[in-house]
Amino acid sequence: MNNADFTRGKIVLPLVRFVFPILFAMLIQSLYGAADLLVVGRFSDAAGVSAVSVGSQVMMSVTMVVAQLSAGSAILLGQAVGSGKKGNCGPIVGATVFFFTLLGLVLSVLMQPLARPMTAALNAPAEATAQTVAYIRICGAGAVFIVAYNLLGSIFRGIGDAKMPLVAVLIAAVFNVFGDLFFVAGLGMGAAGAAVATVLAQAFSVILSLLIIRRRGLPFDFTPAHVAPSRRILLRILRLGLPLALQDLLVSLSFLIILAIVNRLGVVASAGTGVAEKLCGFIMLLPSAFSQAMSSFVAQNYGAGRMDRAEKALRCGIGISFACSLVLGYAAFFHGAALSSLFSKDPAICHASAAYLKAYGIDCLLTSFLFCLIGFLSGCSRTRFVMLQGIAGAFGVRVPLSLLFSRMQPVSLFRIGLATPCSSAVQILLCLVCLLHIRRQLAAQASNP
Repeated sequence: MNNADFTRGKIVLPLVRFVFPILFAMLIQSLYGAADLLVVGRFSDAAGVSAVSVGSQVMMSVTMVVAQLSAGSAILLGQAVGSGKKGNCGPIVGATVFFFTLLGLVLSVLMQPLARPMTAALNAPAEATAQTVAYIRICGAGAVFIVAYNLLGSIFRGIGDAKMPLVAVLIAAVFNVFGDLFFVAGLGMGAAGAAVATVLAQAFSVILSLLIIRRRGLPFDFTPAHVAPSRRILLRILRLGLPLALQDLLVSLSFLIILAIVNRLGVVASAGTGVAEKLCGFIMLLPSAFSQAMSSFVAQNYGAGRMDRAEKALRCGIGISFACSLVLGYAAFFHGAALSSLFSKDPAICHASAAYLKAYGIDCLLTSFLFCLIGFLSGCSRTRFVMLQGIAGAFGVRVPLSLLFSRMQPVSLFRIGLATPCSSAVQILLCLVCLLHIRRQLAAQASNP
């Protein structure tokens, strides 16, 4: 297996090498997620586009919560590897598999009755309601595969292997594109067809990934006997992952509230915002990849007591991410209409998307700092603080400002979108305060051994 030891040797090159597979995996995942919207936009109407954009926002929120909850396992594995205690890895993975399999089954059941209330709560346009409910129910039925798909990625990133998650997402991407073309373009199933293609793609990816893992093996001892509900390990995983998951749940909820605010403006505004959110997924890929890489890199060095290396990695990550974000921010701010035309042939939808996208052009500059800081603090086990700063940004800044801007005449999607960079700026300040606090704590421990 291609697991890496980040506690020794150079910093920049190993970090960049670790980031690239994560980045490519996220890029491909965004592409196959965008394929739903792209194919529906080409072979369906505005109601279908709105249904996929609203439904995928709901499922993305579920997926993000699961991914962040499983990040507790990645951090725990990284710290075990960094401290040289690889014998702990098997029980950690076993307890993780047990818990998340159960979670996936519960989600598969719960999403069925919750689909319609969630659609109503988001103020989905009336003409898109039925398709939105169908999309959420079909994707929800496959939640066990969504959980397994994200769990595999977290486990391998925790042991320093970013290539296996890339293989998994490549498999899913190829299958999903063909599935979209078959169910949406071929059978004319609209949003429901896109949902079926997504679930089947992730199921196929999980099965093939498990077969590959069985053939290649793992860099530590792992047997079926390890798959057990270890209370001690589960509490440690939840202690690290639950704050991150809760933060993502509430942050996602804040974006869903903003989506509900925008949905009141009509189907064009709803579809345009959905297109902008898909494009935003691409724009935020690099800082998001650095956040995940930073968490694993720092977790190993935190476990090994090498905080000097962790801080150097933080500075390198911010510098590289910011340089790339300058280009991405320019494209989003000045060429949003051209980018939006990739997902919709309707000029009105493209215009609405471009207006909202301008705000994300500003925000991607700020997230190059924010996401690296969040990854650093997560790797240092400060996940509770990460949760608190995320909640503060979401409900102390983003939602109130979005509501305020939506009531200002004339209504502007760009103005509503500006609430997001305002939130990022506040969160950066909070993270810097926490970083200084960590430095003082470590200095005090060093002076009083």
